[in-house]
Amino acid sequence: MDLQLRGKRAFISGSTQGIGYAIAQLLLQEGASVILNGRNAETTKLAKEQLQQQFPDAEIADIAADFAKKEEVTKLLEELNDIDILINNVGIFGLSDFYETTDEDWYNYFEINLMSGMRLSRKLLPQMLKKNWGRIIFISSESGVNIPENMIHYGTSKAAMSALSNGLSKLTKGTSVTVNTILGGPTYSDGVAKTVEQIAAGQNLEVEQMKNAIIQHSNPHMLLQRFITPEEIASLAVYLCSPLSVATNGAGLRADSGVLKVI
Repeated sequence: MDLQLRGKRAFISGSTQGIGYAIAQLLLQEGASVILNGRNAETTKLAKEQLQQQFPDAEIADIAADFAKKEEVTKLLEELNDIDILINNVGIFGLSDFYETTDEDWYNYFEINLMSGMRLSRKLLPQMLKKNWGRIIFISSESGVNIPENMIHYGTSKAAMSALSNGLSKLTKGTSVTVNTILGGPTYSDGVAKTVEQIAAGQNLEVEQMKNAIIQHSNPHMLLQRFITPEEIASLAVYLCSPLSVATNGAGLRADSGVLKVI
């Protein structure tokens, strides 16, 4: 299927690895140009070089910016113009006891997970509306619906992200601009992989054994019975970028393999 993305220009926050990187790969495969983003300039440049080797004729740029630092975000926003597709993917996660999670932790999670997408959307949505075409996609989580007791700060920030996305979609009425959210399930991203490998080594288990044990313990009803891959989240994201998806707007789409027990 031709997703009709040739000539479209995309910015993906947090795209040096994991879901963001996988989305970049698929967008490039579909003929779009991509601007990568990461916290570290060297890592961001390396991700660009890797993709350029894979897609030698593609237009790929990179902008390093740490979304926890307002001055870097301000500089990033000044550089971004004429963007057709915005993927709000950057985010942090981690386990934390509610009673031991500090105000500073809460502010940091909201600064990165929520305010990053708000600031990018505030800059780029008016440009999309002016030309009557654009896509904004928030990469959220099923944890924003079913808040984990050991990640209340994270889940709350993801719930706020879904609310922001839904509200922004109301501003697109009567246009060919859409704003949607993807609710991803347990995904084997680079960060998760490192954690699983460390735990497996500590318990003298094979990584695959550890992965299966984690799924059976945390999400035994998951229909895939395994971690979701970043590419499987990316496939849905890139479809939502397409002109073919124009009727999908203001939606929260699940790529959770049945983790959420709702119809």
